[in-house]
Amino acid sequence: MFELFARGDGGTGRRGALAAACAVAVLAGAGGCGEDGSGGGDGRAAKSPAPAATAPSAGAASSGGLTEAQLTEAILGEGEKAGVHTVSEYVLDGPHSDMYTADPAVCQPLVSLAGDVSGHEPTAQVQRKTDILEDMRGVTVDVTLRSYPGDGAAEVMRALGKAGTECAGGFTEERALVRAGYEKTEPAALPPFADEADEAEAYRFTIRDVKDELKLYEYLTVLRSGSTTLAFRAESLGTEDFGGVPQEVMDAQWKKFRAAAG
Repeated sequence: MFELFARGDGGTGRRGALAAACAVAVLAGAGGCGEDGSGGGDGRAAKSPAPAATAPSAGAASSGGLTEAQLTEAILGEGEKAGVHTVSEYVLDGPHSDMYTADPAVCQPLVSLAGDVSGHEPTAQVQRKTDILEDMRGVTVDVTLRSYPGDGAAEVMRALGKAGTECAGGFTEERALVRAGYEKTEPAALPPFADEADEAEAYRFTIRDVKDELKLYEYLTVLRSGSTTLAFRAESLGTEDFGGVPQEVMDAQWKKFRAAAG
């Protein structure tokens, strides 16, 4: 059942599958879902800001941030390929996980950076997902570009870095009908092009499965270029550590973003 929901319109991977499966259970009268014993902690990989001249000029196009049209031009498009990964658009409003929250609240940036739950309201955002169409258990990546007014993007990165430090001992992800525990968060490798961005953070999450028997993994990489953030969250329905956000996805997205910047 999870696999059927894994590539659904509203969510991807394990997080989206769990939310959708629980919603179906409630609608069917089967009752709510219990707490999932997943666990995870906190980790951080950061770099000092690069000189502003290296950032794409579109990142600082205006104090109000890039428009949705500009972000749409800068994000990977429907049907594009990034290695073995295929890009698609969300039919609904993006992944269910965008509305998840964290306990304690300081850990929120590690769960979702959506304006409705993060306290940092973007000027505009666009989202895509990438899947390996031939492998339902392959890595899925949520790709989100957000622009912010003023120094909003820098504030987002500060909040993310603070979460990476203060939530190292673990935190809880509050989902629609379940609670997921994060056991550990560790620094993850930054992409080679990170030096071209103003700031970059990367994390590896270790999570426990519902029965607290298996370890699961997710990765998050966020980069800032001027007033724009590029976020990549990768997950898989499998239990193996897949090693990070697929490099080909980040490379393709960064290349397109830079090209759109002119």
